[in-house]
Amino acid sequence: MSPLPKSKTLKQQIDANAAEHGDRIWLASPETGRQVSFADGAAQIRDIAQHIANMGLPKGSSIAIASPNSISACLTFMGIVYGGYVALPLNLVAGAKVLGYTLAHSKAALIFVQSDCQDIIQEAMQEAKSTANTCPLDLNDGPQWLENSPATPKPNAPIDNPNADSIGVLMYTSGTTGNPKGVMLSHHNLLAAGHFISTGHGITKQDRALCVLPIYHINGLCVTVMGTTVSGSMLVLPHKFSVSSFWSHIAAYKCSWFSAVPTQFAYILNHPESTKDLSYLRFARSASAPLSPEIHRRFEERFNIPIIETMGLTETGSQITTNPLPPAIRKIGSPGTAFGNEIMIGDDTLAAVPAGTVGEILVRGANVMQGYLNQPEETAKTISSDGWLRTGDLGYLDQDGYVFVSGRIKELIIKGGENIAPREIDEALLEHEAVLEAAAFAVPCENYGERVEACIRLKEQVQASASDLLAHCQTRLGKFKSPDTIHILEDLPKGPSGKVQRLKLFGLVYPAE
Repeated sequence: MSPLPKSKTLKQQIDANAAEHGDRIWLASPETGRQVSFADGAAQIRDIAQHIANMGLPKGSSIAIASPNSISACLTFMGIVYGGYVALPLNLVAGAKVLGYTLAHSKAALIFVQSDCQDIIQEAMQEAKSTANTCPLDLNDGPQWLENSPATPKPNAPIDNPNADSIGVLMYTSGTTGNPKGVMLSHHNLLAAGHFISTGHGITKQDRALCVLPIYHINGLCVTVMGTTVSGSMLVLPHKFSVSSFWSHIAAYKCSWFSAVPTQFAYILNHPESTKDLSYLRFARSASAPLSPEIHRRFEERFNIPIIETMGLTETGSQITTNPLPPAIRKIGSPGTAFGNEIMIGDDTLAAVPAGTVGEILVRGANVMQGYLNQPEETAKTISSDGWLRTGDLGYLDQDGYVFVSGRIKELIIKGGENIAPREIDEALLEHEAVLEAAAFAVPCENYGERVEACIRLKEQVQASASDLLAHCQTRLGKFKSPDTIHILEDLPKGPSGKVQRLKLFGLVYPAE
């Protein structure tokens, strides 16, 4: 793998792409038919950066974006970072209270708002007592949207030149308890993330990616957007993921790869088979949550497209491990080996443990965040003095260096003193032909301390009873690990990436009186 040049910034990358790739198409919108070349995109990014500088905002100011995916939103993000400001992509499913906290904590000085988001942003601004300027952002508009933005008191103000260590993005984690934390990613972090994606998956300028995740989520932003930006390849950017148009977009734009979450793979499998030409599709990439081996096998058998399972988190600009592309060895059930960074399994004191021993997964490398905004104590708890970031995930390394994830430290079910990884129960339930989604969780219990229960969502037009599913689990797991109760729900609570929020299940099933 080629070394990362420390001095490189996103600004330099955008300028280099314009010079090298010129009129080649960089961004494409299926809904509007709009396409933007690398040269035109760079020119529009410079215009956006200039416009913000003209507003007189101090360098390093946080600037929020509230918008679904669009070319305009993507270029606005780039323009903010290009100009030496900190981009703050807002999680549109977080709710007004959390968004209000985000705006207040980040001290956002300007908010770009797409029209469908205006109501929740106004509510969030009231929650935050924010006096930030807002600027309209149109999903279908070209660069002329700048004409409708706030007045510019400092025309032709100089555009800042950020350095590699300048903070480029502030991503707030979608924690299940407490306020979210602001993850600070530098220009170097962003470029390292894009570099690890493009080199790890062999992405070149001939490739074309379909973005099926929101770019306010780390997977959509650092995997698909940064991966294509660093590799100089094309990015197809629908407004949102739709299983009914997914294969049409792949075929129409001859996409060669996409990155999705396990829930989306389940939806695709549960949809009528595509008759589109998929010959250009080299691989699919899975991240953000463990992929069920059953879904993995069924997808590959049905579509003859390899899934590259990976692992990442917001604090590392996404990817920390990846499986290799075929014909190299992929291990189903594992998110692969370290790529571009170091992985270690540590005990309670963060000392390394032998292969095959379960401990906390630790990561160190160029993509590890700079820390949490204004939370030095939380940063110190998460990143050790020698640079190891604690992921909060439990797992082990096999003899070949492949990581196997057994669960989250906070999600472990401790029944009668025995540790039970809820993922093992999830996977057993997902093996049942009627189950679309499944998540096990702990319930306080006098006899055992905690007992196992699970929530599931059935596939459409398929029936199964809770007793059928319990019998299925007991056959595979035995009685002790199997759920005492299975709750059949219409949907499971999820975060912005589609990952089931396991820690919310207890409150959903047993609401406080």
